[in-house]
Order: sequence, then C-alpha cells, then structure tokens
Amino acid sequence: MGRIGVDDLEDLRSLRMDDDGRTELLRVATECVFVFSEPGGWPGGVVMSFLFEEGKFWLTAVAGRTHAEALRLDPRVTVVVSSQGTPLQGRRMVAVRGVAVVHTDRATKEWFLPRFAAKVGAAASEEFVRLLDSPKRVVFEVTPVRIAASHDSRKMPGDGRGGPRAETSTEE
Repeated sequence: MGRIGVDDLEDLRSLRMDDDGRTELLRVATECVFVFSEPGGWPGGVVMSFLFEEGKFWLTAVAGRTHAEALRLDPRVTVVVSSQGTPLQGRRMVAVRGVAVVHTDRATKEWFLPRFAAKVGAAASEEFVRLLDSPKRVVFEVTPVRIAASHDSRKMPGDGRGGPRAETSTEE
C-alpha cells in the first residue's frame, strides 16, 4: 500500500475531518447540497444556503417546492457542505445524514430569518429578511444522525493533488 497523497489516493479513511475541522467548515461555509427523496423514489438535490446553530442545520424554502413537499413524505435527508468558495485552506467536505422537521410557525421564522440573513452576508439584512418573510415561507430544521462521509485534504502532501514526493535515500 502506498503513501496517501504521495504514491496514490486509494484509501482515504485517514483523511476524515476531525471535530474542529467540521466546526470551522460549518461556521464559514454558507451553501450546501440538500439531498432528499423525491416523490416517486428518485433522489433529489438542490443547492441551498444554510445556518448551522444549536448543533442543527437550518434552511429555508417556500411551501410547494419539491424539496419542501418531499420532506412531508420522507424526512430523511443528507446535507453536503464543501469548502469550495470559502477562504478556508485545503479541500474539505462533510456529508451529514439527518432528519428534517418543517416549521411554519411565526416564532421559528422570527428566530431564524435574522440569523440566516447575517450568516449569508446579506448587504441589506433587514431588506433580505423582509423579502424572505413571505406567507408560504417554511424553515427546515435538520437534526444530524450521523456523518456519512468527510474529507480534509490538508492531511496529505500537496493538498491531495500530486504534492512533492518524500525524498528517497540512496546509498552508494
């Protein structure tokens, strides 16, 4: 077996992200891929902005959209977050399986919307909250069940893209 990131990229188990790496990624990243089961059984996915707070993912959509309606039939989801587009070093990702609850109540929206607007860096936070606060707005609360996969390329030479080989000793 070769050295990961030097000889090959076969067994990446040692590159799983640790708790500190996950915490940093979920604090900095603003977008995820939200994976759900569409009616009819096909897997579906959409790119969404998210907030990670209280150990849960919080997202928002409008009632009637496919992903919002799908949760009523099957609340099991996967949230995939990548470091792409962030200032974080290396290539990092985590896929978290969870169970979603769809909230429609005023109290959840009042708690969530201002924090969400701040997280995604809205230029005019109050205006963004006003736009989001529509009659059909719903909030998804995803409680993590397990980490399905994670990766932290900083744990290997060359960031996993063919870094320099370790020097080999030659004896004459």
